[in-house]
Amino acid sequence: MSRQPSASNFRLLPLMLALGAACSIPAQAQSLVDLYTAARGFDATYQSAKAQFDATVAKADQAKAAILPTAGLAISATSTNQEVQPTPARSYGTQTGTISASQPLYRPANWASYEQGKKSMDLAQAQLAQAEQDLIVRVSQAYFDVLASSDSLTFLKSQKTAVAEQLASAKRNFEVGTSTITDSREAQARYDLVLAQELAAENDLLVKSLALNQLVGQQNVQPKPLKAPVALSPVQPADVDQWVTLSQTNNPSIQQADVALEVARLETQKATAGHKPTLDLVGSYSAINNSSGSSSTIGDSRVNVGTIGVNFNLPLFAGFSTQNRIRETLSLEEKARADLETARRSVAQGTRTAYFGVQSGLAQVNALQAAEASSQSALDANKLGYQVGVRINIDVLNSQSQLFDTKAKLAKARYDVLVGGLKLRQASGTLKADDLQPINSQLAP
Repeated sequence: MSRQPSASNFRLLPLMLALGAACSIPAQAQSLVDLYTAARGFDATYQSAKAQFDATVAKADQAKAAILPTAGLAISATSTNQEVQPTPARSYGTQTGTISASQPLYRPANWASYEQGKKSMDLAQAQLAQAEQDLIVRVSQAYFDVLASSDSLTFLKSQKTAVAEQLASAKRNFEVGTSTITDSREAQARYDLVLAQELAAENDLLVKSLALNQLVGQQNVQPKPLKAPVALSPVQPADVDQWVTLSQTNNPSIQQADVALEVARLETQKATAGHKPTLDLVGSYSAINNSSGSSSTIGDSRVNVGTIGVNFNLPLFAGFSTQNRIRETLSLEEKARADLETARRSVAQGTRTAYFGVQSGLAQVNALQAAEASSQSALDANKLGYQVGVRINIDVLNSQSQLFDTKAKLAKARYDVLVGGLKLRQASGTLKADDLQPINSQLAP
């Protein structure tokens, strides 16, 4: 007896079809530039550096106030009740308004502070550039970590399929008597090992994906893979000394240390200014209104007073504090000079390390490409030898493991070269967001 569909089933059918279609749509993959743009607006470390930059710019503008004129307005009102015996008591009031202004004419310490404020803006700019370069590298590293982990999982799944086929073949050969039980057990052991490696790879991919999600502030991020064939460009310029020369000028760490030295020198100038005189132009205008007289007069009166002049101040003795302050700043200046030299040496070493790392990575890629071809040939030969009886099962399994391990290492080496190129530019201080475009163009559409 056939059952007719009810009307409610017809109403649910469009919803079920829509859900099925939605589940079948793959997630939209994102490019490296897309994820960097997302991270730039979300990453807390970069946002902190940006806020620090804005605060430093505002603080630098504050130093300018020390060389600009100042003005103030003061208003006061008093009421007085006076009793003098035997005269009757009386009350009178006083209202006073004063406008005063001052303009520094000669204050060396204030000008040194103003120069320090301008230097602090250069320092903030270098710090923001360093934070932006660090964000580029962190996003790229997380991006390719996910791709490398995904590739490893894919290769392990392929290896599991190949080992399963070899296990089934070993079992059939044992059943017909053409191989021993050893072949089956070796294949089973290798299959169990690949299963364990697959579970570890799945967990590693999950962890790397969560790290990338957190960095860019999105969920279920799916990076676009590299399109085949992968073309890796050589390092340009191909001279490590040129990269080191660039780093000595452009690296943000050196720029910050150089600014710190300039600030220390200006601090010494400020300390030396403690021996020098100061000269200010001052002026004021006051209006004093007496209602009902004052303590000595009767009746309303008004007094207007205007003054202008200069204030000269010459320090004579301050208990040797100025001399000791100069000694302190000279020592701090020497420390800043040593810190600058340390930064130069560290950056030069880091640049050389990054350069040779990329060169080594390119050589590894070429070697692994040759190893991949050799491993594939070896696997084909071992499979044929196993079929004709001149090779045993373990030979085929080892060849399979070697091939898939080489594939995973080759993919990882390519990603390391791409990230290494960015780290080299970061070390030289020339890394920009536009440097992601060449990598982005190599991603699959």
